[in-house]
Amino acid sequence: MRLGTSDSPLTIGIIGDGFMQPGFFEVALTRQLVGRNVNYRNLELQWPLKLSSTKHDPSLPVAEFVGRPEDYFGFLSGLDVLITHLAPITRDSLRHAERLKIIAVSRGGPVNVEMAAARERGVIVINTPGRNASAVAEFTVGSLLAETRNLIRGHQTVASGNFGREFYHFDSVGPELGELTVGIVGYGEIGTRVARLLAPFGCKMLVFDPFKSLTEEDRQAGIEKADLDDLLRRSDVVTLHPRVTPQTKGMIGRAQIALMKTGAYIVNTTRGQVLDYAALYDALVSGKLKGAVLDTFDPEPPPEDSPLLKLPNVTLSPHIAGASRYSVTKAADMIASDIRLILDGKPPLYPAT
Repeated sequence: MRLGTSDSPLTIGIIGDGFMQPGFFEVALTRQLVGRNVNYRNLELQWPLKLSSTKHDPSLPVAEFVGRPEDYFGFLSGLDVLITHLAPITRDSLRHAERLKIIAVSRGGPVNVEMAAARERGVIVINTPGRNASAVAEFTVGSLLAETRNLIRGHQTVASGNFGREFYHFDSVGPELGELTVGIVGYGEIGTRVARLLAPFGCKMLVFDPFKSLTEEDRQAGIEKADLDDLLRRSDVVTLHPRVTPQTKGMIGRAQIALMKTGAYIVNTTRGQVLDYAALYDALVSGKLKGAVLDTFDPEPPPEDSPLLKLPNVTLSPHIAGASRYSVTKAADMIASDIRLILDGKPPLYPAT
């Protein structure tokens, strides 16, 4: 593409928000597009503080977005490149973007873009797989420590004026990570990083992922591949990291939880749809499971009267596992470098699928 010359300036529109702030993308693009004539048009949404996202809307062929497609029609007009985190881009959107050549989505999957419509128009769509993998992996391990070692419960008792000596009673103390067999369900960017972080603790690790093979490094680290039922039976901790697909929705239900060890833990930092929360509640109340870490829910946010929120043996967080500063700058760098490649007539490193 010969855009960005003095005869044909390049217009890039950035729809950011309070997390993926437009300025980071403009800085990264400025580094990558040296010598090109670029005009920037920025819009910062008031998400997450004042606007909420829509997970699913049966009237639209997109998911996990903020606003409505028509809210952005005017912004799209005249753009050559669009960078977005949460704006919904549909077939109708593209009718208002007559010049658009590239859509860049600063997330792991382009769920807020109607991909079929983009392909029909010949618009290249790129995204940022793995941009928050390190963040989610760190959060997974940190929250597992918080749950097993009573960090949050201990904080709450001290902050309330009670020094919490009950947490030194043998019946209340938790295990060390080195004692545990950890089952990792989903061994992509995040699952592999979880394994690398857990290895120094001395955990034994089992992996279930029908689409991934273990590397020599994995085998040297003692990581073992297992089918799902075997992993559930043998693990002291099950941590969930699969992408949400028709095959993974509800993959951990009553039957699967029944296979788990009595006193095991479950960690969910992926999406709420992979786990049956009613079955989880029953297992936590009955003592079948000792504890859980939940960063995601179904529905999300969970109802205020959800009994799961009142349990003492659960560590909860508001879907923030992937929210790190580095994940923003990494996404900006990935997108900027791919836009440069496309403009230079080369294939992008991160084409959306």
